Amino acid sequence: MPPKKQKQFSTRQLMDAPDFEVFHYMDAHPVDVDYHSHDFYEIYFFLSGRVSYVIEGKTYHLRPGDMLLTNNRELHKPLIADGRIYERFVVWISPSFLHSLGDETTDLSRCFDASSRRHYNLLRLTGESLQTIRKLLDRLEAAAERGGFGSGVLRRAYLMELLVAVNLAYFGSVSSEETDIVYNPKVSEILRYINNNLCGDLSLDALSQRFYVSKYHLSRQFKQYVGLTIHQYIMKKRLIAAKLLLLEGATISEAYIGSGFGDYSNFLKGFKQEFGLSPRKFLELERDDL
Repeated sequence: MPPKKQKQFSTRQLMDAPDFEVFHYMDAHPVDVDYHSHDFYEIYFFLSGRVSYVIEGKTYHLRPGDMLLTNNRELHKPLIADGRIYERFVVWISPSFLHSLGDETTDLSRCFDASSRRHYNLLRLTGESLQTIRKLLDRLEAAAERGGFGSGVLRRAYLMELLVAVNLAYFGSVSSEETDIVYNPKVSEILRYINNNLCGDLSLDALSQRFYVSKYHLSRQFKQYVGLTIHQYIMKKRLIAAKLLLLEGATISEAYIGSGFGDYSNFLKGFKQEFGLSPRKFLELERDDL
């Protein structure tokens, strides 16, 4: 399925294509979007508007030409101030397709892995890198519109060139510029611990003792910087982990136990609330798509 040019944003954040999709959004009256994650990798290229983006407890105040990289586990949410045209490119890439594009010496997912590991998702593009990446996004969009003979090959080639350019820009940047970024180091430390210990004791009491901070202060600071309560965040991350385990071939029992849920009933209720269907139905739909 070809990438899509789309002027109006859709809250349905699901891929239809098995490989990748490209969107060029332009909204005069942007809609609110809640915290979410994807089953795929996302490249977000900001063009205009007044937007801040919260990714795993860090708030990035965006400038035109900024790029954000998120993987298939990171929770994120835009904070959009109305009054200006909100324009951006968004590229979605399935993990399996992304990994198939590289070779023995070129891992095109490196920039996503590094941005997650460094807890720094912003790529502030300037100069030649900015011009190159904007041209490649325009070519991707044009190839999608044109269709016809060779368009699929061109789209794939432009995507590979884009991914190479993004990796070169990301690893070629001198340092992580902290300008226009708001976060709390202690909260970031707690987030890393939670994500590395989803199957452990993540109760408020346990976290308070481990990080030597009162439960009240911990709860207040966490909600202020992350935008979710500690319980909401842990639930979402465990559900994301469970869904990814299911996609990797785990049974339902393996998925809920392997993602830190103590019992099936809590897992089932949370899965339905978060994804709108039961784990069993989710697996059935995945098999139908194969």
